[in-house]
Amino acid sequence: MSTNDPPSPPVKGRGATFNPANRFRLDRRDACDDGWTQPCDDEQPPPLRTVVTIQRARSIIAHNDSPDIPFSQSINPYQGCEHGCIYCYARPSHAYLDLSPGIDFETKLYAKPDAANLLRAELAKPGYRCDPIALGTNTDPYQPIEREWKITRSVLEVLAAHEHPFTIVTKSALVERDIDIIAPMAAKRMARVYLSITTLDRELARRMEPRAAAPHRRLQALRTLADAGIPVGVMVAPIVPQLNDRDLEAILEAAAGSGAQSAGWVLLRLPREVAPLFREWLDVHYPLRAGHIMSLVQQMRGGRDYDSTFGVRMRGSGEFATLLEKRFAIACRRFGLNRGRREHDGLDVSRFRPPKSDGASRQGELFE
Repeated sequence: MSTNDPPSPPVKGRGATFNPANRFRLDRRDACDDGWTQPCDDEQPPPLRTVVTIQRARSIIAHNDSPDIPFSQSINPYQGCEHGCIYCYARPSHAYLDLSPGIDFETKLYAKPDAANLLRAELAKPGYRCDPIALGTNTDPYQPIEREWKITRSVLEVLAAHEHPFTIVTKSALVERDIDIIAPMAAKRMARVYLSITTLDRELARRMEPRAAAPHRRLQALRTLADAGIPVGVMVAPIVPQLNDRDLEAILEAAAGSGAQSAGWVLLRLPREVAPLFREWLDVHYPLRAGHIMSLVQQMRGGRDYDSTFGVRMRGSGEFATLLEKRFAIACRRFGLNRGRREHDGLDVSRFRPPKSDGASRQGELFE
């Protein structure tokens, strides 16, 4: 959008207000008046519907060597996310699909129904090294379409069958559905679940993450999982200065009261197209505070909207970032969170049993 254009009106049930151009395309499209729209027209466009396309992936485990991320491999059953969180750092990945990171990211989704079979094949490779697999690192594994597709559940079934440890991060209470798989794995120190809670303010949550579970429902899911014997934690992510940072201590207190044992936080990240999307969203929903919020964001990002430097991209720098770090540490001590525990500490990798390869010699089974 041009900087002179007025903010686009919000789209009911969606986070983004427009579709930014795909950065890989050489051409662009501009809206123009074709003479059919009259000033008195009050006809509303049809509601945006979610479209799911099957993606035939060739592999399912994504490997990571970033020094500021506490896992080495992850699985994303879906691309795009119907939760519509306006701040989602995964939005720019939709450009690789020749789609926009804006509304397209929330409405044009890709599902990987072969995920379980792909996972089984990768676990069976002779050189595979067992290390906890993280689900929910890019898009939410329990977004609404999981109710129908059940791809995340199929992945968990494979991991459980071969006693492979895993962690889950989600904003959805749908994770309760899979307690029958997660709880037995947790009993063997092979599973952990984190609920991401951005705010306790229902109205703010509805605007920032329109199709994610309500804050109180996420807290209830924490309690349900904890009561089932599953180690649970809370992620206060992302923290947006002068928008939801006031909820930091309240979220940690409520999560601890719901059975959370650990906690983490991440500062707002605005890579590539996320920055103009977030700025537009602020202009629509919080026009009087938009300038102040972005000023503080830039103070923590070296004067820019975003700094992708390892070690800084998650936490920021400067006085306000230091204050957030101190507030988080004090609150965790106060509520008994993070008592010497990191995300994958204590997950048992010794029980892993690789699947039998389809090409394995039947004669070898005589010696088992």
